[in-house]
Order: sequence, then structure tokens, then C-alpha cells
Amino acid sequence: MTTAQNPRELAKALVENVERVIFGKRDAIELGIIALIAGGHVLIEDVPGVGKTMLARTIARSAGCNFRRLQFTPDLLPSDITGVSVYNQKTSEFEFRAGPIMAQIVLADEVNRATPKTQSALLEAMDERQISVDGVTYNLPNPFMVLATQNPIEYEGTFPLPEAQLDRFFLRISLGYPDPYQEVAIMGSRQAGEPIDGLQPVATPSEIVALQASARRDIYIDELIKQYIVSIANATRDHSDVALGVSPRASLALMRGSQARAMMEGRDYVIPDDVKAIAAPILGHRLILTPAARMREVTSALLVSQILDTVPVPGPGGRRRANAVPAS
Repeated sequence: MTTAQNPRELAKALVENVERVIFGKRDAIELGIIALIAGGHVLIEDVPGVGKTMLARTIARSAGCNFRRLQFTPDLLPSDITGVSVYNQKTSEFEFRAGPIMAQIVLADEVNRATPKTQSALLEAMDERQISVDGVTYNLPNPFMVLATQNPIEYEGTFPLPEAQLDRFFLRISLGYPDPYQEVAIMGSRQAGEPIDGLQPVATPSEIVALQASARRDIYIDELIKQYIVSIANATRDHSDVALGVSPRASLALMRGSQARAMMEGRDYVIPDDVKAIAAPILGHRLILTPAARMREVTSALLVSQILDTVPVPGPGGRRRANAVPAS
């Protein structure tokens, strides 16, 4: 069986290929590939210079997808993202000139530096996989993924992402600083050039689409696991430290992410550990904490951890049964 025919081996190959460029960040890389398999978008939030843009470029290169980078600035217009209709005097008709959003993998660099009006140009694309320009709807390519970066430290000249925008990001990744050994390895790898320049794809866009379909079709998720996910979501809505809990979209993301992680682990069924492993990256950025909680320096990661400790874990029942119907 070739790598392209084996979903687990293909997912593993994607992770290992990205690791050729991004050193010592396997957890973050696996989260990025999980989002790709689940068909979700990623918010990469960290300080400058730790490899946020390089991670996005490397995922695109490894998946064999075309890639476009958008530098978000205060003067960026929505039409700079979606494209514009231009009048052609020869044909006496308007012609659509596509914007960067029509790529398969799009990097929205420093997304919080654009105005809310420009940020909103991503909403339809991220949720419905289409854009509307001058009343005409254009479908986006498949696969389609947005990776956005932002600096959580510097707030001057930025426009915080609204809840509706944050909710459309499948998960949030933080890379963090490398340890000294990793930093020395990074310096050595870039002494003679950029490692990404020689990186070869390990998949094609059609294989990525097939991988996404396989995760939804072939990875069984038991009703008890679904109830467990909903119980976690409800716990965020009822928590005294939370002003705004997660939406049903977050529950769906947790289900899709659990299926993708189970596939990467070589299983055809989801277990509670899959849900626990990705709960914080998927739910954390969606939670709005109360002012009192923020004053006590409560973080979303800590809150999710507390919820996971209190919500009862379902018993055995995650494995595929002979007469079970796979998740659609």
C-alpha cells in the first residue's frame, strides 16, 4: 500500500515533511495537520520571529497546494482580498479579477492589523468556502485553508478580532521559543540557505481532499463521545468565569478534530483521549472570560483543563461495531 493510499501514513508523512523546516515543534505541527485533515482554519498566535509564517508556507508546500500571502495593514481593502470586477472596453462586459483568497492555502499575516471591515471579508470565505463580489458568488478551490497570524503582545495599531471571526478559526496554535539546542539546529540549517527552498511535496491537493473525506467517513465516533463533547461545550457556557461559552460550531470542530487525531494515531474510532488532547487548542480562543476571572489571571487553557477534570468521561464504546453506521 502506498503512502497516498494509506491515510495514516500520508498524515505522518505530512508531519515529518514539515519537521524538516520547523524544528522541535511537533505538537504544533500535528495540530496544523489535524486542522488540514479536518478542513479547518488556523490562528497562529505568538511573538515575532518564531516561525509562524514559515509554518504556513511549509504546510502548503508539503500538501502540494498553491499558496498566497496577504499582509494585513490598516489600508488594506476588502477588494484586495476577494478581488474586483473590472470593465473590459473591448467586450463591453465586466470581468472578475480574483484576489489572493482564491488560493488553496492563504496566509493572512498579522490579521489583526486590518480594519474590521477588511477582516469581515474573510467571514464568508472561511465559513461557506465562497466569496461574493458585486452580487456574484464564486466558489473557492478545494482544499481551502486560511492560516492567520497575530502578535498577542503588541496592541498598538491593531483591531482585535471579533467573536464571529475567532469562532471561524478551527484551532489556535502557539509555537513558543525553541530551546537552546533547537535554536542552534535552526542556525545550522539556515547557514547555507533556506530549507524550504528544497522541500518537496508529499501529497497532492486531490490526496488532501481524499484524506479529509476519509476522516469524516471512515473514523467512527460513538454517540457517547458526541455526548461527551456536548457536555464539555455546555460546561463552558455554565461556568462562572466565562462570559461567553463556545458555540455549536466549536462542538463540531471538536468532533472533526477528534476524528482527524484518531486517524493520525492509526485508529478507525475516536476515544476520549482524542477529545482531551485537542480541547484547549480548539476551545480556548473561543472563550470570553469575565473581568473577575481575568483579574485573577485565569487563562482559557487553565479553564479548559478544569472542565476536562470535572466532566465525566464516557466508558468503553468508542470502537467501531460491525453494525455501526460511520459518522458522516
